[in-house]
Amino acid sequence: MTFSINADLQQLISRQFPAAQAAGTVLPLDGLSGYSMKVSLPCQTLLARRAAGSLEMPGVNRQREYRILRKLHDSGLVPAVYGRSRNWLLLDWLPGEVLSAEEFDRAIEPLSEVISKLHRQPLTGYRLQLMPLLMSYWQRSLPSRRNLTWLRALKRLRRRGEPHPLRLAVLHMDIHSGNLIGNGGRLRLIDWEYAGDGDVALELAALIDINGLDDAQQQRLITACAIGQKIDSGRLCRQIRRWQPWLLLLATSWYELRWQQTGENQFGALAASGWQRLSQLN
Repeated sequence: MTFSINADLQQLISRQFPAAQAAGTVLPLDGLSGYSMKVSLPCQTLLARRAAGSLEMPGVNRQREYRILRKLHDSGLVPAVYGRSRNWLLLDWLPGEVLSAEEFDRAIEPLSEVISKLHRQPLTGYRLQLMPLLMSYWQRSLPSRRNLTWLRALKRLRRRGEPHPLRLAVLHMDIHSGNLIGNGGRLRLIDWEYAGDGDVALELAALIDINGLDDAQQQRLITACAIGQKIDSGRLCRQIRRWQPWLLLLATSWYELRWQQTGENQFGALAASGWQRLSQLN
């Protein structure tokens, strides 16, 4: 089913593509956030990303996303940016298919090359700091859901402090099979809403956690990235372990808040699993 383009988005498209006379159609895309749409025009296929307003997740900002994508334009790693308005970000549509779980396993080494290239780009100026982000999830949650496990985890990480970066670099921070497009043997990353500057090991810790990589897959990823980025693999592995408790709490907080916003059972189940894992660390 397709939907008509709303007035705000149509105005942005008309401003960027004045020759496109037809209104075109949009198709909402699957995804955890649910705010991306495929826009089909007679002359162009685009991706429109809508600001979520009061439902925006902590750490997401379309203006920052727009500026980071513009900064990374010459890298060839990101889709072209055509413009933004108060409510919309308009990008090029990348052809290809998202990877299956089996394809993702085979893509670990090629993906490490993409990650290494990203980590060599000039810093964006948007530093990722996890403790303020974690506190934002806590503050935006329902008071009745602020459990003791959550509070203890926050206090423990605050006392410990964020690990000193092994190496600062531009991070994507949401790499999984659904955000990887394969086309003619080339891998492209999409959905850059959580991107910013941070520790290279944080990127890999997030990737391992999001995708549930087993020990063999983790070793392949770490070895390939260590070689590609000229970092000792042992140091990289130890730094990844330091970040893992932070990523566990971050992911669980994300699922918890999304469940509170949507009431969808999948998010509730993932949050419950995360709280159970965190309770075992207390």
